[in-house]
Amino acid sequence: MYRMIGSMLLSLAVALAIGPGLIAYLKKLHFGQTIYELGPSHQQKQGTPVMGGLMMAAGILLSSLIFHPLPWKGGWDLMIPMLLVAFLSMAVGFADDYIKAVRKRHDGLNPWQKIAGQVVVAVGFSVYCYYHPMIGSSIRVPFVGTEWDLGFFYIPVMALTVIFIVNSSNLQDGLDGLLGTVTTVSSAGWLVICVLIMTVPALAGITDDANAGTAGVFAAAMTGACIGFLRYNRYPAKTFMGDTGSMLLGGGTVAMAMVLRLPLLLILTFFTPIMSSVSVIMQRYYFKATHGKRIFLMSPVHHHFEKKGYSETQIVSMYAGITMILSLIAVLSIAG
Repeated sequence: MYRMIGSMLLSLAVALAIGPGLIAYLKKLHFGQTIYELGPSHQQKQGTPVMGGLMMAAGILLSSLIFHPLPWKGGWDLMIPMLLVAFLSMAVGFADDYIKAVRKRHDGLNPWQKIAGQVVVAVGFSVYCYYHPMIGSSIRVPFVGTEWDLGFFYIPVMALTVIFIVNSSNLQDGLDGLLGTVTTVSSAGWLVICVLIMTVPALAGITDDANAGTAGVFAAAMTGACIGFLRYNRYPAKTFMGDTGSMLLGGGTVAMAMVLRLPLLLILTFFTPIMSSVSVIMQRYYFKATHGKRIFLMSPVHHHFEKKGYSETQIVSMYAGITMILSLIAVLSIAG
């Protein structure tokens, strides 16, 4: 438990400490956000430094490695693969941000370039989990306390899950403090789940204690880093996390869920980012089917709420509340 507390405090301290210097450096390099008139007016945010997610990356990396649970399990140790999923996903986002900020190509990487990088990460991690002796092809079904063995289909299903969650996280990052707040609450929920698995004998069958201990340290690092980042990203934001940060958080979240063999709980703990993707899909297909009609005033759906007159802080509070309630349900569900 003390490792999890230490991990959270260190990642929080690191994000807070390097934040001012990083923001100043990004300003010096003119790595600013370009705002386009495609939706709600955010012109006042023009030039706000992007790639602020790097401060979260520093906190997560240092905390996860320093407070890694002992003993080390070599090639089957789970901390390094979780970090790789998060940081390789971040690398794709960093390349996208770099092209936008430095080369001034507002589209960044093209969709095929993004997907190619994500597929490599997703398939690689899914294969690793499939062959891992403490994970395998079975996933836990919440509420009913049973398991679902996907067999070899585990690899493509989980790979698609990784890609979907990473891109959902990216879509959620559209308002000051939104994704950071949602991920803070979500990661805290995963942290509580890890603690329960380690301390409640009846839950021991969900996953190995070593899995829960490692994922718990990682969840604590994610929570602390997000809290620290929100010091600079809450409204009005001094920096944006960019695709660098959003893909880091998406990759880290889905990696935790898979390590714990609880990917179905992402439906609850990561509900609002998932709905961001769902709203975009619904809007696109409805628009085509009806030749120009729309379900939402704008997608992702948080922009719909903006169009309806809600302030950014109201939307963030609403999303945080929803995530808190659903994360609590997720915690309760593992005892089923």
